[in-house]
Amino acid sequence: MRDTAMSRFLANPIRNAASTVAVVLVLFGILAAALWYAATVWVSLGGPPMQASGYIAMIAGIVFSLIIGCGLMALLFYSSRRGYDEPPRVDDKGY
Repeated sequence: MRDTAMSRFLANPIRNAASTVAVVLVLFGILAAALWYAATVWVSLGGPPMQASGYIAMIAGIVFSLIIGCGLMALLFYSSRRGYDEPPRVDDKGY
């Protein structure tokens, strides 16, 4: 068996767990910093309060985006499962 980087990585489970924990902690730190920054900017902007029609438009946009995203993902899974994403096959007959 060839000694590859992947085989060396899989051979040491303690190191794998430690590196996974380190990556997750760094990513959560970045997420916390982004949330803190967003909250700080949101509060510092101030301005007049949003009207009810603004909230309704925002909620409608979010719901519409989620419906479109879920529909497109469903079509992606459907076409993949039905084999529409496979390249065409040529038989011995030439078609």
